[in-house]
Amino acid sequence: MPFKIDQTWFLGILTVGFIGGAVCIMAFIQTATAPILCKTAGMLAAAAAAGNSSSSRAHLVDVILHYATSRLTPQQSVQEIRMSMEVVRKVGPANFLVFGLGYDSLMWAALNLGGTTLFLEDDPKFYDAITGPNPNITAHLVKYTTKMSEAGELVQHFRNEAECSATRSFLRGNRRCRLALHMLPDEVYDVEWDLILIDGPKDSYSGAPGRMAPIYSAAVMARNRKRSGVTHVFLHDVHRKVEKVYAELFLCRKYLVDAVGNLWHFQIPPTSNTHFC
Repeated sequence: MPFKIDQTWFLGILTVGFIGGAVCIMAFIQTATAPILCKTAGMLAAAAAAGNSSSSRAHLVDVILHYATSRLTPQQSVQEIRMSMEVVRKVGPANFLVFGLGYDSLMWAALNLGGTTLFLEDDPKFYDAITGPNPNITAHLVKYTTKMSEAGELVQHFRNEAECSATRSFLRGNRRCRLALHMLPDEVYDVEWDLILIDGPKDSYSGAPGRMAPIYSAAVMARNRKRSGVTHVFLHDVHRKVEKVYAELFLCRKYLVDAVGNLWHFQIPPTSNTHFC
């Protein structure tokens, strides 16, 4: 019996290949960050080739075209992206929660092909700028109640407030613990997240919300996991004092499995330990 090639699949792969090459050519013409764009395009092209449907491949082709025609590059370095991407590929399709929208949001959603990717963003203008032209991104606008200037005070609050403790840790409805994100959409609480990326809120000035609450809340989500396996938590910008201190307080050095650039990767198991770390 003669071997038959699925023409739709074959044409899809050819299209992805041509567009991937176009990304590199246009990158060299338009920007000095060509290596990042070319490698990112290669990652997306590989995901497109593995797509299970023509609609999935069509969406990924749109994503590649977006990066081919954009002068904006992802916030993370290609080495940092590669580390996270390898985990997404191994775990996915996965439930992927991302704190912070960015110019790399389309990429994260596309790489988690067949999974659920949800973004949480606190800046209304940035939310509109990213989601407006990208209807395939699923995101919620949220409001934080913390400030960077309170980072030290909130550590003391955690130690004094029983509702923040590891033995009582919960999020939905927990208004007494100022680090608990109790005001998020129900979708966030109803899903068990396999991967959590903390790359927002993006600003670090004294009046900015900071990442104290996302880091604490990610730790609570991971500890309270009911499904088998670990929760992969990625924290970006660990060169900054607050991110590093809160990571060591709640995400724990013993769960740190990889580090590239300013990105740390934790694997946190479900646990009922009386202390976070």
